[in-house]
Amino acid sequence: QVALVESGGGLVQAGGSLRLSCAASGLIFSAYGMGWFRQAPGKEREFVAVISRGGGATQYKDSVKGRFTISRDNAKNTAFLQMNSLEPEDTAVYYCGVSLVLMATQHYDYRYWGQGTQVTVSS
Repeated sequence: QVALVESGGGLVQAGGSLRLSCAASGLIFSAYGMGWFRQAPGKEREFVAVISRGGGATQYKDSVKGRFTISRDNAKNTAFLQMNSLEPEDTAVYYCGVSLVLMATQHYDYRYWGQGTQVTVSS
């Protein structure tokens, strides 16, 4: 059974940092691209970042470029999202997902999702 488990969310002041983790099990982790999405109350789930199967390629939402870094450790079946210089607008539930589509940025291209982790940035 496939499972994705996010962790690392929390409450942080603007300008602070958090590191999210996504631990995967029940699948061949290195066969999937990994993505991070977020969903704020009353809004649709939106793309944040994606990393290729081998980790050599990444893509980001424009508003997080230079602040967020996506990475993965295939030996540990884990992906990460390092978030620096956080802003109140980054407040949302963050989800990781896996996709067989190359560098997928649309939520419907993702096959499995985690349960989400709350990130709250206070001003």
